[in-house]
Amino acid sequence: MGAAEQVRDADPTLELLARVPVFETLGPDDLARVAEVAVPRRFQPQQVIFREGDSSDTCYVVREGHCRAVRHHADGRAITLAHFGSGDIFGELAMFDTETRSATVEALDRVQALAILATDMRRLMREHPEISAKLVIALGRRLREANERLTRQSFQTVQSRVAGVLAELVRQAQVEGAGERDIEIRITQADIAQLAGSSRESASRFLAVLERAHVLAQGRGRITVHDPAALSRYVY
Repeated sequence: MGAAEQVRDADPTLELLARVPVFETLGPDDLARVAEVAVPRRFQPQQVIFREGDSSDTCYVVREGHCRAVRHHADGRAITLAHFGSGDIFGELAMFDTETRSATVEALDRVQALAILATDMRRLMREHPEISAKLVIALGRRLREANERLTRQSFQTVQSRVAGVLAELVRQAQVEGAGERDIEIRITQADIAQLAGSSRESASRFLAVLERAHVLAQGRGRITVHDPAALSRYVY
């Protein structure tokens, strides 16, 4: 039985933490210890939560809303690295090292999150060494999953990568309560292209193909996926 099942009827903070991949190996008692040091935080749309180069002293778990991680090039360009929604964690390496932030994270809409100070988490790991071991196991799983995803993407076409990004965004929206069809995702073509590792022009052409096939509809800064199941036909 996983942590999520064990705390399904517990308070909302424990339920949220149980859904976080980094904490998936923790039992209810350990999750309760983490919940004790988690502090609610709120962020407004476009508010920067932390910047690339800032000191790494806090990690965040998203309760509601959406954020994105971006990196800025010296010539002024910005590249979107990831999108975060309910149950996602970012800045988690702060629990293990004191390196500076490798990316900027900003809120896309109103965000409610839990902030966990690195000093509090490290104290918990010192007092309860089993937590450290379980976190290392969970982070190892995430690293393997990331490597497998990168390997798959290296052999995929642009169409397959874009469809995969859309499918993942749909899955996140459904975790947050969206239905089976007509799922609205707030994202730009540029962000989709960057997440898929393609040019904006290539991603735009494929999105137009999906629109003509009535799989989705595009709007300003948003995409409505009418038929999520159809995306799987383009992922290989």
